[in-house]
Amino acid sequence: MAIATSFSLPLKYPSSSLTTHIQKPCCSCRCSSSNSISVASKTLQQIQDSGVIACLRAQNAELANRAARAALDGGISVLEIVVTTPDAFEVLRNLVHDYPTKTFGVGTVLQAKDAKDSIKAGAKFLMSPATVMDILVGVSESDVLYIPGVMTPTEILSAFSAGAKIVKVYPVSALGGVGYISALKKPFSHIPMVASQGVTIDLVGQYIGQGASAVVLSDAIFAKEAMSQRNFDKIYQLASHAASQGQQAVERSER
Repeated sequence: MAIATSFSLPLKYPSSSLTTHIQKPCCSCRCSSSNSISVASKTLQQIQDSGVIACLRAQNAELANRAARAALDGGISVLEIVVTTPDAFEVLRNLVHDYPTKTFGVGTVLQAKDAKDSIKAGAKFLMSPATVMDILVGVSESDVLYIPGVMTPTEILSAFSAGAKIVKVYPVSALGGVGYISALKKPFSHIPMVASQGVTIDLVGQYIGQGASAVVLSDAIFAKEAMSQRNFDKIYQLASHAASQGQQAVERSER
């Protein structure tokens, strides 16, 4: 399915908050870090600075493209596209081209082929609901950040020992939510963690306050009703609120 390089959004966003579809790369000293810092390390820092990873899955490519742009224009700086989204790699290529200052990744990556295709499309990070060793070993040569899914202390330590720079605690809500992250960070304070599954915007601050480097927000931003009704204004508003909560939580944690 051919995807146009740009989709026009309804012009209902606050004019003062709108960003252009084609963003110029940042030229600040902070962005032009030394070449000694790896791409994966830069991506990890961008995720930690944001505090929020927006996770998008959609029924078709056009919906994915427009919903992603609404979230990005709302302030989301780190976006994950679930690999099962139709034409996910084409959508990713268009977004990478039009939003060069944002950080993009692909989620629910379970096979090495999907990992390779994601990287070719411009993904800077990959996420899985479990630890896929073929991907963890393979990305070490591509300098893309891999965030494997873990559930238990043993899985966390095993993934970290195998080379993971950060892990995704999944399904966090089913395991105890904020309290589970707090308990895990006591013995593993040196291992960055992303909290994923069932996280709501109002809990972003609590998760980061208890040690999570970031949270994954899926339905909290791309609400099912908003997606089904193609209500991109609502997605924009939710994204703006989520990005603000993430930034505030990160700033508090750094004090």
